[in-house]
Amino acid sequence: MIAPDQDSSTQDSATQDSPASDASDAPREGDAIAQAAAAEAVSEAADENLARIAALEEQVAAANQETLYAKAEVQNVRRRAEKEVQDAHAYSATKFARDILSVADNIGRALDAIPAAAREDEAWKGLVAGLEATGRELAAVFDRNGISRIDAMGQPLDPNLHQAMMEMPSADVAPGTVVQEIQAGYMIKDRLLRPALVGVAKAG
Repeated sequence: MIAPDQDSSTQDSATQDSPASDASDAPREGDAIAQAAAAEAVSEAADENLARIAALEEQVAAANQETLYAKAEVQNVRRRAEKEVQDAHAYSATKFARDILSVADNIGRALDAIPAAAREDEAWKGLVAGLEATGRELAAVFDRNGISRIDAMGQPLDPNLHQAMMEMPSADVAPGTVVQEIQAGYMIKDRLLRPALVGVAKAG
């Protein structure tokens, strides 16, 4: 009769212990869920931060590229402006020089028109010497300002320097060679001031 009472007491004790055990497990499961949620939130926040960083890096790269383009454009504009200033200084006398070429042409024609006998005549010597001195001074002025005469005679016709006015039969030189200079041509530094007017050889 005693044994059954002891079993009943044991069962009652076990029955009393079971709810306490279930109650202690419930907080642990809640903690795990909370930790998982927190971890997921941290992961999402990290992903968002990485996305923001990537976007900022792209913006920075684009800004740097635009800065480089802007610097290059500024340098190009400065170079063009410097070149324009240099050209303005170098070629500022172009129009005046082109106009003064007619003076050189007339002096040359005047000297060519004086017969050789007249050059020896005392009555003409003063005039000839004056014209020659004027021609030399004008040539010196041209030289100081970068104006040079184009070499035409005996050269192959160059459309960039020569303007052909006529063709002349010739068996002595190759066709297209300049055999007559009608009017002298000039350069101002590296630019054409006036083309030489020439006659060129053609096959006879």
